[in-house]
Amino acid sequence: MDLSSINWLLLLASLMVAATPILLAGIGELVVERSGVLNLGVEGMMITGAISGFAISVNTGSVTLGFVSAALAGAALSLVFGLLTQFLLSNQVATGLALTLFGLGLSSLMGQGYVGIKGLNVPDLHLPLLSDIPILGPIFFQHDAMVYISILIVAGVWAMLKYTRAGLILRAVGENHDAAHALGYKVIRIRLMAIAFGGACAGLGGAYLSLVRVPQWTEGMTAGAGWIALALVVFASWKPWRVLIGAYLFGGLTVLQLNLQAAGMKIPVEYLAMSPYLITILVLVIMSSGRGRAALNAPAELGRSFHATA
Repeated sequence: MDLSSINWLLLLASLMVAATPILLAGIGELVVERSGVLNLGVEGMMITGAISGFAISVNTGSVTLGFVSAALAGAALSLVFGLLTQFLLSNQVATGLALTLFGLGLSSLMGQGYVGIKGLNVPDLHLPLLSDIPILGPIFFQHDAMVYISILIVAGVWAMLKYTRAGLILRAVGENHDAAHALGYKVIRIRLMAIAFGGACAGLGGAYLSLVRVPQWTEGMTAGAGWIALALVVFASWKPWRVLIGAYLFGGLTVLQLNLQAAGMKIPVEYLAMSPYLITILVLVIMSSGRGRAALNAPAELGRSFHATA
């Protein structure tokens, strides 16, 4: 194995790109879960956003419209989940799994005419002065706009949850929906807004895969990214900045295993490919075994249906 063949600057720069899809999906799911709702349909919303964004961008010639349509598609699919779980009081786990299966099937159907079509080129931003800084410039300041938008979304969610009245209400609904209802807050409306936001973020994450990371449509291209995003929320103990760290950790592992393969590491490709998933599971097991620290930080009403009695 020749480690000198690995371009470490390029590897670190690629880390941010690889992390962006799961970061977007993860931060959206964090908001959903902080409201007390468990949506396991992230994978389905991501893949639907991937094909929606790709199809619209190819047909209109606009990457921006592609991302917007992906967010809308993800939000629309999530509101189906919201209707079933918040109004019809269906089981959230079963409904989320069904949403994933539905999204995978729907995207396969929608993508029949787009297989093999090359996507649009998404240019990187050139930030004056910052992009020209040696070493740091290529790593942090020569990426496309969505990389920075994803970080801004994380910062916005953190500020909203920590400093705003809306964030306080969202957390109150997730911790005790009966008390929030007694105070006059519209629990179902608040949860639907959180669900729609989570769906929009998942759609953006999927579109990033089909428009930037792999600028083409391939059936099943999310390849479990939605499940990793779900795991990240637990890994982060439902804290926004930890989602960012976890996403970059997983992104780094994904890029590293590809580079180790190229460097000729004498390990079967299958073991390297599954290593990021195994390490993610290991981290979750370690955190969960630490006297329930992760469980103690979970919203008290997570996964529980709300039914107004008065």
